[in-house]
Amino acid sequence: MTRLSLVVRLGVLAALVAGGIGVPTMTAQTPVAGAATMKGSFDRIVVHGRSLEGNLEGDSPDRDVFVYLPPSYARETTRRYPVIYFLHGYSVGAQAYVRMLGMPEVADVAMASGKIGEMIIVLPDSFTKYSGSMYSNSLTTGDWEAYVAEDLVAYVDSHYRTLANRDGRGLSGHSMGGYGTMRVGMKQPAVFSALYAMSSCCLMNNPAQGRGAAPAPAPAPAPAPGNAARGAAPAGRGAGGGGLSNALFAQAAAWAPNPMNPPQYFDVPTKDGVLQPLIAAKWVANSPLVMVDQYVPGLKRYRAIAMDVGNEDPLGAANIDLDQALTRLGVAHRFETYEGNHTNRVRERFEIKVLPFFSEQLRAEKSR
Repeated sequence: MTRLSLVVRLGVLAALVAGGIGVPTMTAQTPVAGAATMKGSFDRIVVHGRSLEGNLEGDSPDRDVFVYLPPSYARETTRRYPVIYFLHGYSVGAQAYVRMLGMPEVADVAMASGKIGEMIIVLPDSFTKYSGSMYSNSLTTGDWEAYVAEDLVAYVDSHYRTLANRDGRGLSGHSMGGYGTMRVGMKQPAVFSALYAMSSCCLMNNPAQGRGAAPAPAPAPAPAPGNAARGAAPAGRGAGGGGLSNALFAQAAAWAPNPMNPPQYFDVPTKDGVLQPLIAAKWVANSPLVMVDQYVPGLKRYRAIAMDVGNEDPLGAANIDLDQALTRLGVAHRFETYEGNHTNRVRERFEIKVLPFFSEQLRAEKSR
C-alpha cells in the first residue's frame, strides 16, 4: 500500500469536515455579543488542562471554551443546572461550531419557549498542531480524554452552579466529536449519564482496508496551516502539511505517539509504501468498533445513548455497524438515519434532537 492510498482513505475526515462545514467566520469576544432577544449569556473563557501539560506537539494546555448559561441562571441564584458537553469536529475549532450549531440563539429560543429544560452548554476547543486532537490519550497530543472528563468537568463544576454528578452531565459531539463522544463515553460512565454521537468518524480505522473512512466523492482541502475555521488561528497551530496529510498526522499523533521519533513524535502506518503491521494495529485498536466489546458494562450504566447519521454521509456504513454492535451486545440505545449528508443538517439536528434528548435524560432542578 502506498502512502497516497492510505491518505485517500482518510478523505472523509479531512475533506468532508474541513471542506464541507461551510460556516462563516466569527470573531469571538468575552462575553460574546448575541442578538437583541438573547435571554441567556454566552462567554468565552480559558480552561487550563493539567492533562495536556508537556504534550510533545507543543500545543497550549490553556484551551478556549465557550459556555452558554440559560435564561434563568442570573436570576435564580440558588438553582443548579445540568450540563451538556459538546465536542467539535476535525479541522476547525469550537468557534466554528458555535456558528454551525446556531449558538447561542438556538438554545435561547428553545429554553425561553419552554420547549426544553434549561441547561448549561459547554464547547471546548481541541484544535491542535495537526488540526484536531481526536480526543485521545497520547504523549504527543496530551491526554484529551482526561481533559474532557476530568479537567474541564472539574472547572465547570467549581465555577458554575451545576448539578455536579453524572446524572446532571451529558456528552455529545459531531464527526471527530462523535468519535470523541463514543471513545470518552465508553470509559467514563461515572462522569456522564447520557451520550449523543452525531455522524461519528473514525469508528473503524484500518490502514490496510480503509474501513470507516471512505473516500469523499469530491475531496476539498483543509484550511491552510494557521488558518483554522476560515479565520486566523493562534500562532503555532495548524502547522501540519495541510489537507489529507494533516488528517493522517492528527491520527498518528493521537494513536501512534513515539517520543523517540522527533520532530513529529509519532509513527505512520506505512514506510516506503509498505504497511507497518504493528503501527497499523494501533490504528485498529483505537477504533470504537473494536473497543466496544471491552466496555459493555460501562455502556450499560448509561441512562440513554443516541446516535444519528445522514443517509448520504459516507460515514453512514460504519455508524450502522456500531448500531448493530451495540444491539448485538445488548446495550440499549437509539439510532436514527435521516435525509442529509455529513454537515447540511447539523444545526437542525442539534436543535430538534440533541437538546430535547438531554432535556429528557439529564436530571434537573425545577424553577424556584
